[in-house]
Amino acid sequence: MRDLARSYWVVIPAYNEAETVRDVAMRARQQCPNVIVVDDGSTDGTARALAGLDITQIHHEENRGKAGSLQRGFEHALAHGALGIITLDADGQHAPEEIPIFLTASVNAPDVFLVGIRPRDKRKTSFWRYGANRVADFWISWAAGQLIDDTQSGFRLYPATLLRNIDLAEGKERSFVFESEVLIEASHLGTSIGMVTVGVAPRRGSRPSHFRPVYDIAKITFMVAARLLARGMYPAGLYRVVREWIGPSSAEGLSRTDKLAKSSRK
Repeated sequence: MRDLARSYWVVIPAYNEAETVRDVAMRARQQCPNVIVVDDGSTDGTARALAGLDITQIHHEENRGKAGSLQRGFEHALAHGALGIITLDADGQHAPEEIPIFLTASVNAPDVFLVGIRPRDKRKTSFWRYGANRVADFWISWAAGQLIDDTQSGFRLYPATLLRNIDLAEGKERSFVFESEVLIEASHLGTSIGMVTVGVAPRRGSRPSHFRPVYDIAKITFMVAARLLARGMYPAGLYRVVREWIGPSSAEGLSRTDKLAKSSRK
């Protein structure tokens, strides 16, 4: 596994994550030797928290948003020959110890875009966040033309073949839109989107979440609606999503979240 890990890079975007980023980066480094932390203009000492670690650090003088941080990390990793790039958050919700799940799944499917699917528990999630995520899942799946169970998960493996062929706008205002739009664009480019099951831990530290359920989901919805309108509302995509939702996946011996090579269709 260590030999395989050398061909991959881990990118961790961080904005005011001084309380947690060092621990997350150290644990990620134990799973993969190539770790990049992109400090997105933090003002809380995030850069100081990373001092002395054997990782690559990229610093933004001003906050550029998550999309800008991810793309800077992607550029660096691709320039150093990465076969794929694993992304995870710096707040401790994603366990770096689960990185091998993505690496194992990619062995026989190196060009599949893998998304880590988190368990859903209404009791542990606010009403607004749970509802907003479900709305986003429906819209994005429709626009992508395939069912994606957790479109807002940032724990992913992006194949290098996808990143070299995709061109999405970045900007501070597109932080969470970017991660949704890339799913749609990947599907339309013919990249297979697979899903692996991962855990999720409560967010650590005192910093409030950067994700604003109503505002950010509204922006995502407008982006998706524009794409659907451009494709005449894409009825074929809606049909496929509904068919997959009610389809006999269990009869095939696989749950939706364990299908690692769902084909994307145009």
